[in-house]
Amino acid sequence: MKHATPEAAKGVGFGLSAYTLWGCFPIYFALFEGVPSYEVLVHRIVWSCVFLAIVVSFLGRWKPITAALARPRKLGFVFGCAVFIALNWGVYIYAVETRHVLQASLGYFLTPLVNVGLGMLVLRESISRLQIVAVALATIAILYQLFLLGVVPWITLVLAFSFGTYGLLRKQVELDGLSGLFVETLLLLPVGLLALGLLSSVGESHFNDNISTTLLLMSSGIVTAIPLLFFAGAARRLRLATVGFLMYINPTLQFFIALFVFDEPMSGEKLASFVMIWVALGLYSWSAWMGRGMNPVPK
Repeated sequence: MKHATPEAAKGVGFGLSAYTLWGCFPIYFALFEGVPSYEVLVHRIVWSCVFLAIVVSFLGRWKPITAALARPRKLGFVFGCAVFIALNWGVYIYAVETRHVLQASLGYFLTPLVNVGLGMLVLRESISRLQIVAVALATIAILYQLFLLGVVPWITLVLAFSFGTYGLLRKQVELDGLSGLFVETLLLLPVGLLALGLLSSVGESHFNDNISTTLLLMSSGIVTAIPLLFFAGAARRLRLATVGFLMYINPTLQFFIALFVFDEPMSGEKLASFVMIWVALGLYSWSAWMGRGMNPVPK
């Protein structure tokens, strides 16, 4: 136990760092003003692949990656992960670009409940009554926005379900988080390079506009990888329940950034839907605390 306490403290530090960085992503992606979200996404894929290759080489982690690439027929789930994480990244960047960060934060609040629902429907996992109530309450919150506000919160739904589906597929992949993300970006790399070539050929690339934009686009790879490394350090040292509770830091920070930095409007109706989601998360967290287990959401 004497050796566990320092390791647990390190784990909490890594976890806080990872989720705080993820929570501050709206501020980072807001810096790309003037660069279309699809171009930012393409650069994020390309430079993430480049930077992760450097990290994998530095850590000497090529063995599981080469083993996975040697069996291309078994890369179907990894490719599925790649598609859904790219969709998640692209919609999130678009949400920041169009100042819909409140919808984005609601999507990440909703993700754990989507994971529970998908686990029940797809994997036939048994869930507690409290978790059923939590999923039902979250569904009511979305329907409330749909029918009373007359708005389909599509950003919220796409972010939640793309992340939830990513997590579902990720369960079928043996690769660890770092190796898995590298292979995912590697599979997307040809498409990313082709897209960059097309943007340059038609004169719509912003990569060479100025040195600050160039460096900012290149930094997207580092910004993507560093929180993941922190998360890996936390996951190795902490119980899943602890990591699961820490993950709420991310959407909470996004929520406050949306309100106080981007000055997004918060009506009483929107607040009511958030409150329903928070109550649902409270029920879900209580169920997890009582021993039902909580899976961390992949990022």
